[in-house]
Amino acid sequence: MKALFSSLQLRDLNLKNRIVVSPMQQYSATDGIPGHWHLVHLGSRAVGGAGLIMTECTAVSPTAMCTINDVGIWNQDQVAAWKIITDFIHGQHAKAGIQLWHAGGKASSKHPKEGMLPLSVEEGGWLPMSASSTPINAHFPKAMTLEEISEVKEQFATAARNAVAAGFDTIELHAAHGYLLHQFYTPLTNKRNDQYGGSFENRTRLLIETVIEVRKVIPAGMPLLVRLSATDYSDDVNAWTMEESLKLAAILKDKGVDLITASGGGLVQVDQSIVKPGYQLHMATKIREAVQLSVGTVGMITDGQQANSIIENKEADLVVIAREHLRDPYFALHAALQLGETPDVPWQYARAF
Repeated sequence: MKALFSSLQLRDLNLKNRIVVSPMQQYSATDGIPGHWHLVHLGSRAVGGAGLIMTECTAVSPTAMCTINDVGIWNQDQVAAWKIITDFIHGQHAKAGIQLWHAGGKASSKHPKEGMLPLSVEEGGWLPMSASSTPINAHFPKAMTLEEISEVKEQFATAARNAVAAGFDTIELHAAHGYLLHQFYTPLTNKRNDQYGGSFENRTRLLIETVIEVRKVIPAGMPLLVRLSATDYSDDVNAWTMEESLKLAAILKDKGVDLITASGGGLVQVDQSIVKPGYQLHMATKIREAVQLSVGTVGMITDGQQANSIIENKEADLVVIAREHLRDPYFALHAALQLGETPDVPWQYARAF
């Protein structure tokens, strides 16, 4: 069997292969409730053979959303809607993961079709909040109080409980791409001078405390994942570094995190000259080797041979594939054929394979 189609065990979760559908925002929900679009979008990738189907960023509260069209999991109507989707995913012999998220200073934005500009209070928006009042793109967030920080941790824990009730097999905390948890640990946006700012220990405190709170409320056998921006991709002398990511990854492992997906950026424009197939792989590999922790890699993985070589060479444990899954919902089935494997085809589609 090719390495890409070997199973992976994370606590009680067994994945049938190493292919993950990456979280990709769809901006297609009403009141945070996933609908028909989300069932078809996620369900078709499960039919397509991926081992783990991740939801898009899923807000832990109404003010955690980036746009009013994002999905959430802070109430029972949302839980019921997600349960329909997880049941379908499970019916395709795949596993379902949810990415819990708070947009922080990027919150209250207009729909992408309107340019993601700030959504004013008069238009139904709200005042976004972040580690500090540092501007992010065109947003001017307010610095969070200690009480608001405590509330956000509780919101993550409640969302995690709801995720378990909705039938998800694993939870990922989105601590990357310039959203709230990343806004706290990078000095680019964290200018605080209290216990949540300044030193590495203080800037990483919110993420670590959130991991602890979530780990408390989910089953012991459920793996907990984290997505990090392992580098800020910035020339600023204060930017977050790979060395800090290695230090943080070791702490997260100690607190009960089972896998880290190493991504990058989110607060500055990435130099497009470095963006090429597998351009972020080295960061995942460094974490895997230094911390002895399972890792996922993301970034321009578009081919079955490429994906298989990553697993075969032990550079990462999972390939987390985004845009290629938009181009080809059946990426895993086609990769199996490319690699000479027998694809796990639903019986309804078997005559085509």
